[in-house]
Amino acid sequence: MTPRLIKIFSALALAFLLAPLSIEAIQIDNPLKYNTFQKLIEAIIKFLAFQLGPAVAAIMIIVAGYYFVTAAGDPEKIQTAKRIILWTLIGLLVLFCATGIIALLKEVIGVRGSAPTP
Repeated sequence: MTPRLIKIFSALALAFLLAPLSIEAIQIDNPLKYNTFQKLIEAIIKFLAFQLGPAVAAIMIIVAGYYFVTAAGDPEKIQTAKRIILWTLIGLLVLFCATGIIALLKEVIGVRGSAPTP
């Protein structure tokens, strides 16, 4: 690199490093509507359990139905369809019990209340 480019890059680097010092106070607002990490995790679990989970389960049951229809008497495909339905229902049960499982784990671990909100 030429000495001129080195001077330019050095000046730019120095400007970027000193720029925060020239700003008196930077206030960044919370872009999330949740004030604590716990509430954010609870919102994610509720989304997965009550919105995304049932949609995926419906798709999996349709896939299992496709296996049943296209099995043409093949016991392996029929067994695969039954396993898909069984594991889909087990997954739905776990998703719907997720909030209860979390409350149980909190009780076992000894978590009391929630973190103070800022």
